[in-house]
Amino acid sequence: MDKKIISFLIRAKQATYAGKGAETASSRVKSHDLVYKEGDRMYLDTYLGGGKFAGEEALWASDVPFWSMNYVGRVIGEPFSGDFLKEALLHVPEEKPFRGPEHYANGDYTYDCEVTGDFEWFQGRETICYKGDLIYECYFHGGSIE
Repeated sequence: MDKKIISFLIRAKQATYAGKGAETASSRVKSHDLVYKEGDRMYLDTYLGGGKFAGEEALWASDVPFWSMNYVGRVIGEPFSGDFLKEALLHVPEEKPFRGPEHYANGDYTYDCEVTGDFEWFQGRETICYKGDLIYECYFHGGSIE
């Protein structure tokens, strides 16, 4: 795992969705797209939907894609807080730079993330509970592409 790539990925995640960054022009009808660039590197997060959603994050170097992660999730209870999800995602760990940390809590909300694998090939699930009740879940997987 290249530390420079991981650092770039973390900065990109923190500057886009988790950091409440501005969306760019949609690449598909009704998609939400967020782009981050540094030099010849580019990160794209594109997703469809809201309460039920699916999306993809990807990395490019010199216009060549080399890593991708797909995700699908849903809100299954109230009171869901998108701001709490973004707050948790700001704490993306360097050792598992996919979604948020293994555990994060603030007030009545708790975020948990389980991941197996590594940067080259991984899969995982994140959840949010409110006062102990499951209100959100998201599954994700990805890795290097050629």
